[in-house]
Amino acid sequence: MTQHSSLGEDRWSRFDLGQQILMIGNEMNRIAASIDAGHVESLGRGYERVLRLTDLTVAGPLRPTFRRELLRWRDLAAELYLRDAAHAAAHRDAFRALLLLTPVAARQIELLPATRSTPPTA
Repeated sequence: MTQHSSLGEDRWSRFDLGQQILMIGNEMNRIAASIDAGHVESLGRGYERVLRLTDLTVAGPLRPTFRRELLRWRDLAAELYLRDAAHAAAHRDAFRALLLLTPVAARQIELLPATRSTPPTA
């Protein structure tokens, strides 16, 4: 992985927690766009970036309860990374769960595209 490879804990820790979650969310947004465009070959690299940024966040000074919740969320992202195929609904749910972790990120939920890959209900 070349992107974010030079990003270390020291530089990452200069961002506040809300900014860190939003930057992880930005990577999740890129993955969503790749899924929608059918560019599944780039999903692995996208999830690698998500996991790298999440690991940097976990390594920083966090309340133990928040660290636990972020590690649970990381498990969701890792599961998506290990899947054989893109799963838009699971990705969208994980993305939304990430944004719910901080108040500043939660404000972005209303900007998420409405259930892009969810089939219409009868």
